[in-house]
Amino acid sequence: MAYRQPQHNPYDSNNTALYPDYPPSVPNAAPDYPPSPQRHGYANTSPGQVYQQHEYDAQSNWDAKSAKSFQSSYGGSHVHLNPQYDMSQVSLHSVPPVPSMPYQNYPPVQQRPLFREQSTGYSVAREKLMKRRSVRQVELQGGNLVLDMQVPSHIVPKGMENVEEMTKLRYTAATCDPDEFMRSKYSLRPYLYGRKTELFIVMTMYNEDEVLFVKTMNAVIKNITHLCGRSKSKTWGANGWQKVVVCVVSDGRSKINKRTLQVLTLMGCYQEGVAKDSIGGKDVTAHIFEYTSNVVVTEKGEVSHGACPVQIIFCLKEQNKKKLNSHRWFFNAFGPLIQPNVCVLLDVGTKPTGTSIYELWKCFDKHKNVGGACGEICVDTGKGCSLLLTSPLAASQNFEYKMSNILDKPLESVFGYISVLPGAFSAYRYKALLNGPDGKGPLASYFRGETMHGGHSDAGLFERNMYLAEDRILCFEIVTKKREAWVLRYVKSAKASTDVPTTVPEFISQRRRWLNGSLFASVHATVFWFRIWTSGQNFFRKIFLQIEFIYNAVQLLFTWTSLANFYLAFFFLVSSATSSPTNNAFNFLHQGAGEDIFEVFLKLYIALLFVVTVCSLGNRPQGSKWTYSLCMVLFGFCNIITLWCAGYTVYMAVPHTLAGWEDFPNLVKTNAAFRDIVISLAATYGLYFFGSFIHLEPWHMFTSFLQYLFLLPSYVNILMMYAMCNLHDVTWGTKGDNGAAKDLGGAKKIKDSNGKEVLEVELPTAREDVDQVWAACRTALAYKPPDEKEHRDAATKQADQDRNSRTNVVLAWVGTNILMIVVFTSNFFVNWANKHVGDNGASVFNPYLTFLFICLAGLSAIRFLGSTIYLLLRLFGY
Repeated sequence: MAYRQPQHNPYDSNNTALYPDYPPSVPNAAPDYPPSPQRHGYANTSPGQVYQQHEYDAQSNWDAKSAKSFQSSYGGSHVHLNPQYDMSQVSLHSVPPVPSMPYQNYPPVQQRPLFREQSTGYSVAREKLMKRRSVRQVELQGGNLVLDMQVPSHIVPKGMENVEEMTKLRYTAATCDPDEFMRSKYSLRPYLYGRKTELFIVMTMYNEDEVLFVKTMNAVIKNITHLCGRSKSKTWGANGWQKVVVCVVSDGRSKINKRTLQVLTLMGCYQEGVAKDSIGGKDVTAHIFEYTSNVVVTEKGEVSHGACPVQIIFCLKEQNKKKLNSHRWFFNAFGPLIQPNVCVLLDVGTKPTGTSIYELWKCFDKHKNVGGACGEICVDTGKGCSLLLTSPLAASQNFEYKMSNILDKPLESVFGYISVLPGAFSAYRYKALLNGPDGKGPLASYFRGETMHGGHSDAGLFERNMYLAEDRILCFEIVTKKREAWVLRYVKSAKASTDVPTTVPEFISQRRRWLNGSLFASVHATVFWFRIWTSGQNFFRKIFLQIEFIYNAVQLLFTWTSLANFYLAFFFLVSSATSSPTNNAFNFLHQGAGEDIFEVFLKLYIALLFVVTVCSLGNRPQGSKWTYSLCMVLFGFCNIITLWCAGYTVYMAVPHTLAGWEDFPNLVKTNAAFRDIVISLAATYGLYFFGSFIHLEPWHMFTSFLQYLFLLPSYVNILMMYAMCNLHDVTWGTKGDNGAAKDLGGAKKIKDSNGKEVLEVELPTAREDVDQVWAACRTALAYKPPDEKEHRDAATKQADQDRNSRTNVVLAWVGTNILMIVVFTSNFFVNWANKHVGDNGASVFNPYLTFLFICLAGLSAIRFLGSTIYLLLRLFGY
């Protein structure tokens, strides 16, 4: 390898990991990209014209919504497949060439494939590569296995055949814990090339498919293209891609989606037959692939070249150890070597708009005291907002997200402390995250939760629930970091769309972790409010933060009592509107109907709370989805009744003539019903409308408001109830994988002919085999396999059935008894008994009680008769 070894020692225990000599000159690093226009026949094209800037169109679609787009005129990077290439092992026809595709025309128009997929094409190509591997002796680098493999010939940019980072895939087999990565003398290309990294972007994934992965990856590529197009920037420009590193961390080799792996293969960031599961007897913990890719891939396997290269690190963890562990690889393993200025966190499936990452970076660049920032996360509503029309659940979440971005995030940003920067799309200044000399600090607190959920921790239930909201803990630790005066900011111009749960079980499971984590993290922040006074903030900022913590404490109190508050609001609003027999809210049905309706819905509400409690205590949402769905609908009808009664009460309380409105202050002072209800409605629903209009974003009020109102009781009564009944569940909702599949082969340490210690590994030797696997991946992605429904394993299915049966029996038993209580104590039955059973001049005696006494007497008589017969039989010798 032709890497320049820096003169300083990054593994020195006294090294602060801050490298002052960045960036040194590197003889074999990539030259300025794109290459000189004269070299490729563009003598009349100036370097500044390589990226052409277009003005922002506010009416364009989501991809260009907040972005300027840039188009490269560099023609030399457009690579075509070799027409002489033999594809007989994969298909019956030649592979179509990689088109010259400027990124702005991405995704390209879908063309009809030139050949049909061979169902075994990819398997045949992969099997051939695996069989034709040969054993090679490889020198250790710092005692570790590091390989440089030739990438498929189809993706090497023209004119870059001698540039190592664009022609070779670097594979590192890590056998250490993430915290020991640097001390174990592992390294990364950006460090070896001496590049100063401004943006370090991490994309975490578990088993997301190629559609979600491509959506996020191509959005990131578009953002990097935007950075390269900012020719007047002091930081960015044509070679701005050298200051950005994209890190993809996949949680578990056995869990990763195979089609997503094929996309990474097409990009040159992964190769079959290279990874090993043990090195010199040590188990591999992570497979790290590094490549500077210039390839843009669609979910259907269409391949084109982007306007600029992208430095990609693909970290494939051997075991599934959850998202926190993925972030530990990013921050603790790679961060000390990369030394970025700003770290951007993305979940695969989240799609930032074309300039969102730049907008986040700009916030850090302009304000040196900003330690973290987040953008606006929106619901991906589908084509033509179709999801809002087809899924009330998605529409209600869309309204919730929008109002949070309009009311909550701006308020917290003004104070300087945002309670949570969403892990799906947020950014942090790397310096603000670092721990102190004593090992304590934001990152130490952030990763503390990783050790609390494996059964080997002495932490209590409160603490383990608190660390379910590790992003909230991180925000609190940054703002209260001693003597550093960091603040958090909300950047509205940085937008990203994400998918939301559209089924009831997914929704309840997601919110269980959110609610439990946020509740206990909020308690933690409230209890330790005094830490803001040692944070180094100026006096006025401390006062602002103190006010915010008091506000958050009040909010926490109302969150704790939300179940009772919602029921009491329902009770008092409906009872007040139905109390008068002659003038109530339901007299349009018949005279005095309101009292009966109030009684029915009051008992229905209580019954629903009971049903939800029983289901929450023992059932998974997946096992009781129809019960939860029915409860959501019935709670929605209860809220309709509540809103109708509130509106009727206001109507009856206000003057019905113009003269009555002349003295409005006196009206508010003297009319308590009008004052209380109107002020509360105006402070909630009225504020929603007003806030949305002043932010020029009113559309969710027309597309999602009604759905939100209908499901609002479920947010309180079902989600909170399920969360509180499952405090003992401190998992992230995915099953762990504590074992590793030993199916890759190992690297054995031996002595070579010179007595030097080397590794003996089995590697692909024929580049044509690598090319054929690449072409087979392209073919396989062109055909979408039939959707497979997610099936529960037999044990989980049986457990769900048993729990569901138990719940049904409990509900039937308690429900029958409660139904009898409701019926025989109802006004209807009492009135019927008074009319048809009561005697003149005698006290009214409930006929059911008479029936009950007679039955008890009869049963007792039968028992006595049987006992007497038994004694007589014994006396006569029977």
